Amino acid sequence: MLNKTDYSITFACYNAVDYTKQCVESFLTTGTPLDRLVVIDNGSTDTTREYLAELPLGGRIFNADNLGCGVAWNQGALAQQAEWTIVMNNDVIVSHQWVEHLIGAAKRLGVMVISPAMVEGLLDYDFQSFATSSSSKLANVERRGARHAVCMAIHRSAFMQAGYFRAEPKLLGYEDTLFFHSLKLNGLDTSITGAAWIHHFGSITQTLMKQERGLKPTDDLGYRHNDRLLNQSWATRKFNKLVRISNEKKWRQAELANHNVSLHGTRQDGHFVWR
Repeated sequence: MLNKTDYSITFACYNAVDYTKQCVESFLTTGTPLDRLVVIDNGSTDTTREYLAELPLGGRIFNADNLGCGVAWNQGALAQQAEWTIVMNNDVIVSHQWVEHLIGAAKRLGVMVISPAMVEGLLDYDFQSFATSSSSKLANVERRGARHAVCMAIHRSAFMQAGYFRAEPKLLGYEDTLFFHSLKLNGLDTSITGAAWIHHFGSITQTLMKQERGLKPTDDLGYRHNDRLLNQSWATRKFNKLVRISNEKKWRQAELANHNVSLHGTRQDGHFVWR
């Protein structure tokens, strides 16, 4: 049985208070305890801080500037240390028993980092009903070796072996790639599980930051040479990308053939498009 002291949850936010409210409201709806949630505000100028100040959170940290995801995630993970730390976005809706299902799957599969399945885009469907059905139907389905930074449960041993997130504000969202690279270098396996589901509206914070910088939605937010930090050749990065795309295609085809649903979907024109 999972005790709530076995885990902590953290997310960073930067403006977009309406999405933070929807995320917190989904915690309340699903019975996810707010005293296990540590929120890091990266210099919001809207009403985010006033809203957070009213909540019975496990912790709140108000940064004077936007210090980036790496700094904020580290602050959250260290503020309320537990066996498992769930790092997630603030533009997310969670489902019933998502923590129990997520960490339970990690223990069953023997992985130290695990992400839930998700649907992205408009919330124009009954997510809670969908998640309950899909969690049951795809409880034993996984994408071994995959993961995503929208939401991930990280065992404390993974931090001890691979390190925490790179704390450089200028990375502007590349921190997750560097963390995943470190996991691989240290031989730590990952997975996405169909046992737990979230809805993700879609990188709201990064969209706002692009608008502030006059960038187009298709532009990269971070420095275009961030990939040099991986110390990999162009050919190696290209090969790894092709392998990832091939694996995602195989996973999607198998999941659709067996369940008519895959572990990653988007909402387009009122329909699910499986990825």
